[in-house]
Amino acid sequence: MKRQAALHVAITLAAAVCGHQHPFRGSQTEETETWLSKYGKQIDQPFSGPLAFSHAEYAHCLEDESAVFDIAILGMPFDTGTTYRPGARFGPYAIRSGSRRQTASQGYTLAWGNNPYDLGLKILDCGDVPTIPFDNALAIDQMEVAYATLLARPLASDTSVWSRGALLAKDGREHPRIISLGGDHTIVLPILRALNKVYGPVSVIHFDAHLDTWHGYPGAVTDQSRITHGTFFYIANEERLIANSSIHAGIRCKLRGIDDIENDESVGFHFITSDDIDDHGVTSIVERIRKRVGDTPVYLSLDIDVIDPGLAPGTGTPEAGGWTSREVKRIIRGLAGLNFVGADVVEVAPAYDHAEITATAAADIVHDFLSMFTSSGLPRAANLPGQWPRDKR
Repeated sequence: MKRQAALHVAITLAAAVCGHQHPFRGSQTEETETWLSKYGKQIDQPFSGPLAFSHAEYAHCLEDESAVFDIAILGMPFDTGTTYRPGARFGPYAIRSGSRRQTASQGYTLAWGNNPYDLGLKILDCGDVPTIPFDNALAIDQMEVAYATLLARPLASDTSVWSRGALLAKDGREHPRIISLGGDHTIVLPILRALNKVYGPVSVIHFDAHLDTWHGYPGAVTDQSRITHGTFFYIANEERLIANSSIHAGIRCKLRGIDDIENDESVGFHFITSDDIDDHGVTSIVERIRKRVGDTPVYLSLDIDVIDPGLAPGTGTPEAGGWTSREVKRIIRGLAGLNFVGADVVEVAPAYDHAEITATAAADIVHDFLSMFTSSGLPRAANLPGQWPRDKR
Protein backbone atom coordinates (compact mmCIF):
# COMPACT_ATOMS: atom_id res chain seq x y z
CA MET A 1 0.00 0.00 0.00
CA LYS A 2 2.81 2.42 0.85
CA ARG A 3 4.45 1.80 -2.53
CA GLN A 4 1.14 2.35 -4.34
CA ALA A 5 0.55 5.59 -2.41
CA ALA A 6 4.07 6.85 -3.21
CA LEU A 7 3.64 6.01 -6.89
CA HIS A 8 0.29 7.86 -6.95
CA VAL A 9 1.91 10.97 -5.39
CA ALA A 10 4.79 10.88 -7.90
CA ILE A 11 2.43 10.63 -10.88
CA THR A 12 0.32 13.48 -9.53
CA LEU A 13 3.37 15.74 -9.06
CA ALA A 14 4.73 14.93 -12.52
CA ALA A 15 1.39 15.80 -14.09
CA ALA A 16 1.30 19.08 -12.19
CA VAL A 17 4.84 20.04 -13.29
CA CYS A 18 4.16 19.13 -16.93
CA GLY A 19 0.96 21.11 -16.83
CA HIS A 20 2.88 24.27 -15.86
CA GLN A 21 5.77 23.95 -18.39
CA HIS A 22 6.02 26.74 -20.95
CA PRO A 23 4.59 25.45 -24.25
CA PHE A 24 7.24 26.00 -26.96
CA ARG A 25 4.59 25.95 -29.67
CA GLY A 26 4.25 28.51 -32.34
CA SER A 27 1.43 31.00 -32.52
CA GLN A 28 -1.99 29.55 -33.29
CA THR A 29 -2.60 32.33 -35.78
CA GLU A 30 -1.95 31.88 -39.48
CA GLU A 31 1.04 34.29 -39.39
CA THR A 32 4.30 32.41 -38.68
CA GLU A 33 6.42 33.91 -35.92
CA THR A 34 10.01 34.51 -37.07
CA TRP A 35 13.20 33.71 -35.17
CA LEU A 36 14.11 37.40 -34.99
CA SER A 37 10.77 38.45 -33.51
CA LYS A 38 10.75 35.62 -30.97
CA TYR A 39 14.40 35.11 -29.99
CA GLY A 40 16.34 38.06 -31.37
CA LYS A 41 19.73 38.02 -33.07
CA GLN A 42 21.33 34.81 -34.31
CA ILE A 43 24.27 34.89 -31.93
CA ASP A 44 27.27 32.58 -32.13
CA GLN A 45 27.77 30.33 -29.12
CA PRO A 46 31.35 29.59 -28.01
CA PHE A 47 31.04 26.22 -29.79
CA SER A 48 29.34 27.49 -32.96
CA GLY A 49 29.71 29.96 -35.80
CA PRO A 50 32.40 30.61 -38.44
CA LEU A 51 35.94 29.88 -37.28
CA ALA A 52 37.52 33.31 -36.83
CA PHE A 53 39.91 34.18 -34.02
CA SER A 54 37.81 34.90 -30.90
CA HIS A 55 34.73 35.29 -33.14
CA ALA A 56 36.27 38.49 -34.53
CA GLU A 57 35.35 40.09 -37.83
CA TYR A 58 36.83 38.05 -40.69
CA ALA A 59 37.91 39.12 -44.18
CA HIS A 60 40.05 37.85 -47.05
CA CYS A 61 42.33 40.87 -46.69
CA LEU A 62 44.84 39.80 -49.34
CA GLU A 63 42.23 40.03 -52.11
CA ASP A 64 39.95 42.62 -50.54
CA GLU A 65 42.09 45.73 -50.78
CA SER A 66 39.38 47.78 -49.09
CA ALA A 67 39.84 45.81 -45.84
CA VAL A 68 41.63 48.03 -43.32
CA PHE A 69 42.58 47.38 -39.71
CA ASP A 70 44.86 48.50 -36.91
CA ILE A 71 45.84 44.98 -35.85
CA ALA A 72 45.49 41.94 -38.11
CA ILE A 73 45.46 38.24 -37.31
CA LEU A 74 47.07 36.33 -40.19
CA GLY A 75 47.47 32.57 -40.52
CA MET A 76 50.52 31.07 -42.21
CA PRO A 77 49.80 27.33 -42.66
CA PHE A 78 53.33 26.29 -43.67
CA ASP A 79 55.21 23.33 -42.19
CA THR A 80 57.60 22.03 -44.84
CA GLY A 81 60.60 23.56 -43.08
CA THR A 82 60.38 21.15 -40.15
CA THR A 83 63.23 18.82 -39.23
CA TYR A 84 61.25 16.39 -37.08
CA ARG A 85 57.45 16.07 -36.84
CA PRO A 86 55.34 18.05 -39.36
CA GLY A 87 51.75 19.14 -38.81
CA ALA A 88 51.98 22.84 -37.97
CA ARG A 89 50.20 23.72 -41.21
CA PHE A 90 47.09 23.01 -39.15
CA GLY A 91 48.28 25.45 -36.45
CA PRO A 92 46.22 28.48 -37.59
CA TYR A 93 43.07 26.34 -37.59
CA ALA A 94 43.90 24.92 -34.15
CA ILE A 95 44.64 28.30 -32.58
CA ARG A 96 41.39 29.75 -33.91
CA SER A 97 39.56 26.70 -32.59
CA GLY A 98 41.28 27.16 -29.23
CA SER A 99 40.03 30.75 -29.15
CA ARG A 100 36.34 29.90 -29.45
CA ARG A 101 35.59 30.69 -25.79
CA GLN A 102 37.15 34.13 -26.22
CA THR A 103 35.01 37.01 -27.44
CA ALA A 104 35.38 40.75 -27.84
CA SER A 105 32.57 41.35 -25.35
CA GLN A 106 34.38 39.34 -22.67
CA GLY A 107 37.98 40.28 -23.41
CA TYR A 108 38.77 42.07 -20.15
CA THR A 109 41.40 40.37 -17.97
CA LEU A 110 42.41 41.21 -14.41
CA ALA A 111 46.05 40.58 -15.31
CA TRP A 112 46.14 43.27 -18.02
CA GLY A 113 43.40 45.53 -16.69
CA ASN A 114 42.05 46.10 -20.18
CA ASN A 115 40.01 44.66 -23.00
CA PRO A 116 41.97 45.17 -26.24
CA TYR A 117 38.74 45.13 -28.23
CA ASP A 118 37.32 48.09 -26.25
CA LEU A 119 40.13 50.56 -26.93
CA GLY A 120 38.88 51.90 -30.25
CA LEU A 121 41.17 49.82 -32.48
CA LYS A 122 39.96 47.66 -35.33
CA ILE A 123 41.14 44.07 -34.90
CA LEU A 124 40.50 41.96 -37.97
CA ASP A 125 41.08 38.28 -38.74
CA CYS A 126 42.55 38.38 -42.24
CA GLY A 127 42.38 34.64 -42.87
CA ASP A 128 45.30 32.51 -44.05
CA VAL A 129 48.01 32.96 -46.64
CA PRO A 130 47.27 30.24 -49.25
CA THR A 131 50.82 28.87 -49.15
CA ILE A 132 51.74 26.21 -51.68
CA PRO A 133 52.82 22.99 -49.92
CA PHE A 134 55.01 21.68 -52.76
CA ASP A 135 57.64 24.41 -53.27
CA ASN A 136 59.29 26.05 -50.27
CA ALA A 137 60.85 28.89 -52.27
CA LEU A 138 57.46 29.79 -53.69
CA ALA A 139 55.73 29.47 -50.30
CA ILE A 140 58.28 31.73 -48.58
CA ASP A 141 57.80 34.36 -51.28
CA GLN A 142 54.02 34.08 -50.89
CA MET A 143 54.30 34.72 -47.15
CA GLU A 144 56.61 37.71 -47.64
CA VAL A 145 54.32 39.28 -50.24
CA ALA A 146 51.25 38.66 -48.06
CA TYR A 147 52.82 40.21 -44.97
CA ALA A 148 54.18 43.19 -46.90
CA THR A 149 50.76 43.71 -48.50
CA LEU A 150 49.02 43.99 -45.13
CA LEU A 151 51.84 46.01 -43.59
CA ALA A 152 51.36 48.64 -46.31
CA ARG A 153 47.63 49.12 -45.63
CA PRO A 154 46.47 52.39 -44.10
CA LEU A 155 45.25 52.25 -40.53
CA ALA A 156 41.53 51.86 -39.94
CA SER A 157 41.60 54.45 -37.16
CA ASP A 158 41.56 58.16 -38.01
CA THR A 159 43.61 59.03 -34.96
CA SER A 160 47.08 57.88 -33.96
CA VAL A 161 47.20 54.27 -32.81
CA TRP A 162 50.89 53.96 -31.99
CA SER A 163 52.73 57.25 -32.43
CA ARG A 164 56.10 55.67 -31.69
CA GLY A 165 55.64 53.52 -34.80
CA ALA A 166 55.80 56.55 -37.08
CA LEU A 167 59.14 57.54 -35.55
CA LEU A 168 60.56 54.05 -36.10
CA ALA A 169 59.30 53.57 -39.67
CA LYS A 170 61.48 54.62 -42.59
CA ASP A 171 58.58 56.42 -44.26
CA GLY A 172 57.57 58.28 -41.11
CA ARG A 173 54.02 56.94 -40.90
CA GLU A 174 52.20 54.51 -38.67
CA HIS A 175 51.71 51.01 -40.04
CA PRO A 176 49.26 48.35 -38.87
CA ARG A 177 50.65 45.50 -36.78
CA ILE A 178 50.18 41.83 -37.50
CA ILE A 179 49.97 38.80 -35.21
CA SER A 180 50.85 35.72 -37.25
CA LEU A 181 49.61 32.19 -36.52
CA GLY A 182 52.06 29.51 -37.62
CA GLY A 183 52.97 27.31 -39.20
CA ASP A 184 56.48 26.18 -38.43
CA HIS A 185 59.11 28.68 -37.36
CA THR A 186 60.42 29.16 -40.90
CA ILE A 187 57.60 31.69 -41.40
CA VAL A 188 59.61 34.28 -39.46
CA LEU A 189 62.17 34.68 -42.26
CA PRO A 190 59.68 36.10 -44.80
CA ILE A 191 58.12 38.17 -42.00
CA LEU A 192 61.49 39.73 -41.13
CA ARG A 193 62.13 40.41 -44.82
CA ALA A 194 58.84 42.30 -45.04
CA LEU A 195 59.42 44.20 -41.80
CA ASN A 196 62.91 45.20 -42.92
CA LYS A 197 61.44 47.23 -45.78
CA VAL A 198 59.54 49.36 -43.26
CA TYR A 199 61.71 49.43 -40.13
CA GLY A 200 65.16 48.17 -41.11
CA PRO A 201 66.83 45.62 -38.81
CA VAL A 202 64.71 44.74 -35.76
CA SER A 203 65.51 43.22 -32.38
CA VAL A 204 63.93 39.81 -31.85
CA ILE A 205 62.59 38.48 -28.56
CA HIS A 206 62.51 34.75 -29.21
CA PHE A 207 60.64 32.42 -26.84
CA ASP A 208 61.74 28.90 -27.70
CA ALA A 209 63.33 25.71 -26.42
CA HIS A 210 65.78 25.87 -29.36
CA LEU A 211 68.24 28.44 -30.66
CA ASP A 212 67.17 28.33 -34.33
CA THR A 213 70.47 29.96 -35.33
CA TRP A 214 72.20 26.91 -36.79
CA HIS A 215 73.89 27.50 -40.15
CA GLY A 216 72.56 24.36 -41.83
CA TYR A 217 71.86 20.67 -41.69
CA PRO A 218 73.83 17.76 -43.21
CA GLY A 219 72.83 17.23 -46.81
CA ALA A 220 71.65 20.80 -47.37
CA VAL A 221 73.50 21.45 -50.63
CA THR A 222 71.17 24.03 -52.23
CA ASP A 223 70.38 27.56 -51.16
CA GLN A 224 66.74 26.70 -50.49
CA SER A 225 67.56 23.58 -48.47
CA ARG A 226 69.55 25.75 -46.05
CA ILE A 227 66.31 27.43 -44.92
CA THR A 228 64.53 25.45 -42.18
CA HIS A 229 62.77 26.16 -38.90
CA GLY A 230 66.14 25.73 -37.18
CA THR A 231 68.28 27.95 -39.45
CA PHE A 232 66.11 30.91 -40.39
CA PHE A 233 67.73 33.29 -37.88
CA TYR A 234 71.17 32.48 -39.32
CA ILE A 235 69.87 33.36 -42.79
CA ALA A 236 68.20 36.49 -41.41
CA ASN A 237 71.51 37.61 -39.94
CA GLU A 238 73.23 37.04 -43.28
CA GLU A 239 70.61 39.29 -44.87
CA ARG A 240 71.03 41.88 -42.06
CA LEU A 241 67.41 41.67 -41.03
CA ILE A 242 67.98 41.45 -37.25
CA ALA A 243 69.81 43.75 -34.87
CA ASN A 244 72.64 42.75 -32.58
CA SER A 245 70.31 43.27 -29.63
CA SER A 246 68.17 40.13 -29.82
CA ILE A 247 67.52 37.57 -27.10
CA HIS A 248 66.22 34.03 -26.64
CA ALA A 249 64.07 33.03 -23.66
CA GLY A 250 63.44 29.48 -22.44
CA ILE A 251 66.38 27.70 -24.11
CA ARG A 252 66.95 24.08 -23.03
CA CYS A 253 67.76 22.07 -26.18
CA LYS A 254 70.69 19.71 -26.67
CA LEU A 255 73.67 21.31 -28.43
CA ARG A 256 76.64 20.11 -30.44
CA GLY A 257 78.88 21.95 -28.01
CA ILE A 258 79.98 25.43 -26.96
CA ASP A 259 80.49 26.24 -30.65
CA ASP A 260 76.71 26.52 -31.00
CA ILE A 261 76.65 29.24 -28.34
CA GLU A 262 79.51 31.14 -29.98
CA ASN A 263 77.72 30.92 -33.32
CA ASP A 264 74.48 32.08 -31.70
CA GLU A 265 76.18 35.15 -30.25
CA SER A 266 77.66 35.99 -33.67
CA VAL A 267 74.13 35.97 -35.10
CA GLY A 268 73.14 38.68 -32.58
CA PHE A 269 71.55 36.84 -29.68
CA HIS A 270 71.98 36.52 -25.94
CA PHE A 271 69.96 33.82 -24.22
CA ILE A 272 68.01 32.97 -21.09
CA THR A 273 67.67 29.29 -20.21
CA SER A 274 64.56 27.63 -18.86
CA ASP A 275 66.39 27.01 -15.55
CA ASP A 276 67.04 30.73 -15.10
CA ILE A 277 63.47 31.21 -13.94
CA ASP A 278 64.25 29.07 -10.88
CA ASP A 279 67.52 30.83 -10.12
CA HIS A 280 66.51 34.42 -10.86
CA GLY A 281 62.72 34.62 -11.13
CA VAL A 282 60.32 36.25 -13.57
CA THR A 283 61.18 39.84 -12.62
CA SER A 284 64.88 39.43 -13.39
CA ILE A 285 64.12 37.72 -16.69
CA VAL A 286 61.84 40.59 -17.72
CA GLU A 287 64.50 43.13 -16.75
CA ARG A 288 67.15 41.34 -18.78
CA ILE A 289 64.95 41.15 -21.89
CA ARG A 290 63.93 44.83 -21.65
CA LYS A 291 67.52 45.94 -21.16
CA ARG A 292 68.70 43.87 -24.11
CA VAL A 293 66.25 45.24 -26.71
CA GLY A 294 66.01 48.77 -25.32
CA ASP A 295 64.07 51.25 -27.44
CA THR A 296 64.67 49.51 -30.77
CA PRO A 297 61.85 48.18 -32.97
CA VAL A 298 61.03 44.73 -31.58
CA TYR A 299 59.55 41.60 -33.11
CA LEU A 300 58.33 38.90 -30.69
CA SER A 301 58.31 35.30 -31.88
CA LEU A 302 56.94 32.58 -29.60
CA ASP A 303 57.43 28.90 -30.34
CA ILE A 304 54.83 27.03 -28.33
CA ASP A 305 57.51 24.49 -27.34
CA VAL A 306 58.87 27.08 -24.89
CA ILE A 307 56.08 25.70 -22.68
CA ASP A 308 56.71 22.31 -21.10
CA PRO A 309 55.27 19.47 -23.23
CA GLY A 310 53.30 18.26 -20.23
CA LEU A 311 51.24 21.45 -20.65
CA ALA A 312 51.56 21.92 -24.41
CA PRO A 313 52.19 18.56 -26.11
CA GLY A 314 50.89 19.62 -29.52
CA THR A 315 54.18 20.58 -31.14
CA GLY A 316 56.72 19.07 -33.49
CA THR A 317 59.95 19.17 -31.44
CA PRO A 318 59.06 18.85 -27.74
CA GLU A 319 61.72 19.35 -25.07
CA ALA A 320 61.25 18.37 -21.43
CA GLY A 321 61.74 20.89 -18.63
CA GLY A 322 59.96 23.93 -20.10
CA TRP A 323 58.20 26.87 -18.54
CA THR A 324 54.56 26.78 -17.53
CA SER A 325 52.01 28.74 -19.52
CA ARG A 326 51.48 30.98 -16.47
CA GLU A 327 55.20 31.82 -16.32
CA VAL A 328 55.28 32.66 -20.03
CA LYS A 329 52.22 34.87 -19.67
CA ARG A 330 53.79 36.69 -16.70
CA ILE A 331 56.93 37.41 -18.71
CA ILE A 332 54.90 38.68 -21.67
CA ARG A 333 53.04 41.11 -19.40
CA GLY A 334 56.37 42.43 -18.21
CA LEU A 335 57.30 43.38 -21.77
CA ALA A 336 54.38 45.78 -22.33
CA GLY A 337 55.46 49.20 -23.55
CA LEU A 338 58.32 48.00 -25.76
CA ASN A 339 58.31 49.02 -29.43
CA PHE A 340 56.59 45.96 -30.84
CA VAL A 341 56.23 45.95 -34.62
CA GLY A 342 54.73 42.45 -34.81
CA ALA A 343 54.44 39.05 -33.12
CA ASP A 344 53.66 35.41 -33.78
CA VAL A 345 52.83 32.08 -32.19
CA VAL A 346 54.29 29.14 -34.12
CA GLU A 347 54.78 25.37 -34.11
CA VAL A 348 51.30 24.43 -32.86
CA ALA A 349 50.72 20.96 -34.36
CA PRO A 350 47.27 19.72 -33.29
CA ALA A 351 47.88 16.11 -34.36
CA TYR A 352 50.00 15.72 -31.21
CA ASP A 353 47.70 17.72 -28.94
CA HIS A 354 45.32 16.41 -26.29
CA ALA A 355 41.92 17.99 -25.58
CA GLU A 356 43.10 21.21 -27.30
CA ILE A 357 45.28 22.19 -24.33
CA THR A 358 48.10 23.42 -26.62
CA ALA A 359 45.73 25.27 -28.93
CA THR A 360 43.95 26.88 -25.97
CA ALA A 361 47.26 28.06 -24.50
CA ALA A 362 48.34 29.46 -27.87
CA ALA A 363 45.04 31.31 -28.33
CA ASP A 364 45.31 32.80 -24.85
CA ILE A 365 48.84 34.01 -25.62
CA VAL A 366 47.56 35.68 -28.81
CA HIS A 367 45.01 37.52 -26.65
CA ASP A 368 47.94 38.60 -24.44
CA PHE A 369 49.68 39.93 -27.56
CA LEU A 370 46.62 42.03 -28.36
CA SER A 371 46.70 43.50 -24.85
CA MET A 372 50.47 43.96 -25.13
CA PHE A 373 50.10 45.88 -28.39
CA THR A 374 47.45 48.15 -26.90
CA SER A 375 49.24 48.86 -23.59
CA SER A 376 51.53 51.87 -23.36
CA GLY A 377 53.18 50.61 -20.19
CA LEU A 378 53.26 47.84 -17.63
CA PRO A 379 49.82 46.72 -16.39
CA ARG A 380 49.02 47.49 -12.78
CA ALA A 381 47.17 45.17 -10.43
CA ALA A 382 43.50 46.11 -10.26
CA ASN A 383 42.19 47.62 -7.00
CA LEU A 384 39.30 45.24 -6.43
CA PRO A 385 36.93 44.89 -3.48
CA GLY A 386 37.93 42.12 -1.12
CA GLN A 387 41.36 41.50 -2.61
CA TRP A 388 44.36 40.85 -0.40
CA PRO A 389 47.18 43.42 -0.21
CA ARG A 390 49.62 43.12 -3.14
CA ASP A 391 53.18 44.19 -3.54
CA LYS A 392 53.67 46.88 -6.15
CA ARG A 393 54.52 45.49 -9.57
